[in-house]
Amino acid sequence: MPTILTALEKPAHPARLEADAAALHEALSELVRVYQFRDRDRICCHDISVTQCYALEALLRRGPGGLNELAAELYLDKSTASRVVATLERKRYVSRAPHPEDGRAIVLTVTPAGRRLCDRIRKDLIAEAKQLLEDFEPEVRKGAARLILRLARAAAVRSGVGPGSGCCPPSGCE
Repeated sequence: MPTILTALEKPAHPARLEADAAALHEALSELVRVYQFRDRDRICCHDISVTQCYALEALLRRGPGGLNELAAELYLDKSTASRVVATLERKRYVSRAPHPEDGRAIVLTVTPAGRRLCDRIRKDLIAEAKQLLEDFEPEVRKGAARLILRLARAAAVRSGVGPGSGCCPPSGCE
């Protein structure tokens, strides 16, 4: 006797999967586009670029570290990450010091001013997210955050996002 599959376990019909994938692509494209402009408009009011803000967040999240690790986390080449850090250092949001074990490397640390700036930006963006979510039920709010994080992680793994990955998907360019 065949087993009954739940809706989550049941394989999607190829045509339905294609339509769902297209709808997800459109929805994510719109969300990313809106957030890119929102981030640029909101973060740049604080005297840093979006990329500089991402760098501060990364350093705060994982703690002091090297330029190569930061570049990898931001999906930037080392020279671009170096320019981002140089600007943050000039603005006194990041400090660099010699690595204690490798004389050729540096250790990047967020300064108290950088932490205050990042906290202020985060507070503003969370207040905006709070307004977006206030009309949704609590379980929908929790589910939305989990789903978006899961999609982001799955997309990063499947698409090979990061340094050294090509511009085309495996089935794309030749």
